[in-house]
Parts: sequence; C-alpha cells; structure tokens
Amino acid sequence: MELHLNTGDMAPDFTLKDQDGKTHSLKDYRGKPLMIYFYPKASTPGCTTQSCNVRDARDDFSSLGCAVLGVSPDKEGAQKKFDEKHGLGFPLLCDTETAMAEAYGVWGEKKMYGKSYMGIIRSAFLVDGEGKIAGTWYKVSPKDTVPEVMKVLESL
Repeated sequence: MELHLNTGDMAPDFTLKDQDGKTHSLKDYRGKPLMIYFYPKASTPGCTTQSCNVRDARDDFSSLGCAVLGVSPDKEGAQKKFDEKHGLGFPLLCDTETAMAEAYGVWGEKKMYGKSYMGIIRSAFLVDGEGKIAGTWYKVSPKDTVPEVMKVLESL
C-alpha cells in the first residue's frame, strides 16, 4: 500500500543535513510556511529545471514568508556541487537513507526502459506554520512545482 499524505495531515518530522552539513528539522520551521520538494538526483535535467525554477521564485516565496527545502538521496558533495553550479541558495537536504522520502510517501517503484527500480517520485508539499500539510503534489512535473505550490501558498 502506498502512503499518501493529505491536506490537514501532520507533516512527518525529519532531521537531515544539507549540502553545507547544517542540520534541519521540521520544528525549525514552525510558525511559517515551508515548501518541501523531492527530486530524484542532483544535476539531472528535470531536477535542474525544477530547482532553478524554485531558485527563480525565491523572492516570491520569501515575500510570503515561506522557507524552501529541496530533498534528494544525494550525498552532501553532490548537493553542494548542484547548489554552487546553479546558485540555488537554499538548503538541499541529503536523504541518503531515504527515511524522509518514505515518511512522505515519495519513495516508490519507478520504471525506465522496461526495468523497475526504487527511487524518488518527484513530489512537493506545502506545510503550514503549525506543521500541517496545506498541499500535496505527487508526481509533479518540474515546471509545475512552483506555480502549483504558489496557488495554495497565496491562499494561506
């Protein structure tokens, strides 16, 4: 059975390091909205498109008091290179054990070229200031992540 979070559910807690070795937990973001997006692998085309779109909307998120976290199974070094190459400027969490991905229901079976494997299902979540899920976007396209999240964020 696949886990899917729904609007109104409490967001699963997490504690992970980012590309700079700084630890982040859900409780660090209490009192303000938080957009979390999961991407399969740093420096791949879709993930670059998605992350650069988030970077380009940084001022819009900031003006609405919303923090942003990107999450992938990549190690710190890969996340750091990804951040530096594209000037992302926000935390990229290293979910190397996939615990956060599993808690959010985004670790699952994928298929490519007829082969099945386990990986990140590109998804995004908006968490309100009380730690509740305000919006979910499973299997979101890289180009739709920001506009879809912004629609809900603007209504909070």
